[in-house]
Amino acid sequence: MQRHRIVWQTAAGLCGLFLALSSPARADAIDGRWCAEDGRRMDIQGPTVITPHGSTLQGRYGRHDFAYAVPAGEPGAGQAITMRLNGETTINLWRGETTGTPEVWKRCTPVG
Repeated sequence: MQRHRIVWQTAAGLCGLFLALSSPARADAIDGRWCAEDGRRMDIQGPTVITPHGSTLQGRYGRHDFAYAVPAGEPGAGQAITMRLNGETTINLWRGETTGTPEVWKRCTPVG
């Protein structure tokens, strides 16, 4: 009787571990769609960014950070944009120097 209980407890524990490891987890990476409080949006996928004004360009990608220069034709052209992941759902974004107060962007919530 005791042996059966130990077998079942072990099996249940292994099933729980398997389910925990196989369930989808949000990646701890800067990749994804980001939203500013004022409605601006930005998409980061690896070294590619779609800026809030719709330009697609390559930037300097790190798993937890991203940087690019604002392209010609957009407000602030030539200005450095630097972002750092701050938890799974927030990035801090600086324009120019990274010593001031950053803009806070959040992961966009799915529509619908």
